[in-house]
Amino acid sequence: MFRFLLISCLSLWGISAQAQVQILTSIKPLQLIAAAIQDGQGEPQVLLPPGASPHYFVLRPSDAKRLDKADLFYWIGPDLENFLPRLLTQRSQLSVAVQNLPELELQYFNEAHSHADEDEHADHLVEHDHAHAPGTVDAHLWLLPHNARVIASRISSDLSALDPSNASHYAANLQAFTQRLNTLDQQLKARLEPLQNKSFFVFHEAFNYFEQAYGLKHAGVFALSSELQPGAKHVNQMRSRLQQAGPSCVFSEPPMQPRLAHTLADGLPVTLAELDALGAELPVSAQGYEHLLSNLARQFSTCLENL
Repeated sequence: MFRFLLISCLSLWGISAQAQVQILTSIKPLQLIAAAIQDGQGEPQVLLPPGASPHYFVLRPSDAKRLDKADLFYWIGPDLENFLPRLLTQRSQLSVAVQNLPELELQYFNEAHSHADEDEHADHLVEHDHAHAPGTVDAHLWLLPHNARVIASRISSDLSALDPSNASHYAANLQAFTQRLNTLDQQLKARLEPLQNKSFFVFHEAFNYFEQAYGLKHAGVFALSSELQPGAKHVNQMRSRLQQAGPSCVFSEPPMQPRLAHTLADGLPVTLAELDALGAELPVSAQGYEHLLSNLARQFSTCLENL
């Protein structure tokens, strides 16, 4: 009898394990938010491998199978992963473009953080790798804590609908995530507030949401074409802007620092550093998203505090 009961319990456990909702996200930050909500009832997976660009990724057959099998799929939207819309028409399960969630706070590239609005020198600084048409959504929306809360709330609702027996678990995880994030948000505001007038430049306009949240503002963007190296005149214009700025930080993104960075910084009071908007190397955990924001704040402050 005991053996029969043991086998029955193991069988039921196996069924339960197999019934866990399979979540897939396009990029790591969405995976980290989903992990906070699903924690204890499975682990979300991510489509793009570390270092892959969401702008230019090409799906392999194995990736297409993972996309087809996922119960829930979350992506930013066509303004970031432009390879996905056609593929998603073939999915029968739920796919959510989070940029369309109604409570999100979105920025657009023709607003306050657009290249043209930076200053009179901005047109000399920018050569677009992928052009931002007027009105285009700034798709790096996960870097605003408010938006992470909205995304987490939607994931909790979707999980509860597919797995109602664990709805209270997902609701509790959402509440815990929100409380942790609120606390962290206040800590980061206190840490970054003294740095609001420090000068910095970026190679990719990916941090506008984080800057908005914590009162920072980049002085310029060196968004260079991946195919064309800038000429001597253009390099001199960029160096001139750095000279005018005085002591400043120039941030690139891992895994590669642009070769131009050292040319621009040579002989100037410029510190080269990195900002990681994707958290590619972070382990997947319930607090992974908070680690992403904390790391970004540390990367900003480590450089800016020394100016």
